[in-house]
Amino acid sequence: MTRSAQTAVLAAALSALALGVAQAQAPAPAKPAAPAQAAPAATAAGQTATKSDADPVVATVNGTPIRASEVVIAEEDIGPGLPQVQGDQRKDYVLSFLTDMTLLAQAAAAQKLDQTPDFQQRIAYARTKALMEALMNSEAKKAVTEDAKRKTYEEFVASNKPETEVHARHILVDDEAKAKEIAAKAKAGEDFAKLAKENSKDSAEDGGDLGYFTKDQMVPEFAEAAFKLDKGQVSDPVKSQFGWHVIKVEDKRTKPVPTYDQVSDQIDQYLVRKAQTDLVTKLRADAKVEKTAAASAPAAPAGAAAPATPAAPAAPKN
Repeated sequence: MTRSAQTAVLAAALSALALGVAQAQAPAPAKPAAPAQAAPAATAAGQTATKSDADPVVATVNGTPIRASEVVIAEEDIGPGLPQVQGDQRKDYVLSFLTDMTLLAQAAAAQKLDQTPDFQQRIAYARTKALMEALMNSEAKKAVTEDAKRKTYEEFVASNKPETEVHARHILVDDEAKAKEIAAKAKAGEDFAKLAKENSKDSAEDGGDLGYFTKDQMVPEFAEAAFKLDKGQVSDPVKSQFGWHVIKVEDKRTKPVPTYDQVSDQIDQYLVRKAQTDLVTKLRADAKVEKTAAASAPAAPAGAAAPATPAAPAAPKN
């Protein structure tokens, strides 16, 4: 069965809002922040222990610590490229990636690559992107409240008029004569599902069962015929672009409204996308954005671009 029209309303809204966010203009890169000064050592042993307990060091690479929080961040970053492993094996995989990344970063720093203009530009871009993501995540957390979810659900239920659904089976064949023969057998009382399994080009394994559907979910000729039938009736052959159909209506009902729990996750997504889109729209309206002549200048040669990041992290070390 296709998903309900009510659920589709939220899904369509979600798609539209997501597109708006994706097209949002990124802010101009900020200047790189000055390097943070090392935090003073804790004066109390209890403070040091608390920090260590909350975010323990899970490995060191040439003396450089890797903390548990960094493993979490890395897993979020490279998650889509990770193998289908879970638990400790997944953590080991991410830690191996972080270890290799730290080794490579140390080697790059030894060559003073962190002092190049290109590196500074990438740091500025990464900082801008991280700030954008932090703000968007903050808006998402504020948007999803129980009150907002309940209000959205009530509005969406109230805005959807009741629809009639039909539960039908059909048998699809290539020619009218065959369809007439099957329709006669079905009207005479032969088992419709059995006839579908023996003759139909579509849904034969399910006995021609199409489940519940609304009128707009089927081609017009099929829908008109199906919705004119009463429960238990069999149609005369119906021609559509797919061939000849014989239809049996199993049931008719008013389409049930999905429960709050059934659409809860979609409401979450809707509220998040709406809040983020509203934020971007407001910032655009309040901002002064001016393109310079350089915006239409030819792009830099491909050779000037940095090499792409490897798609998958290195395999775990033994």
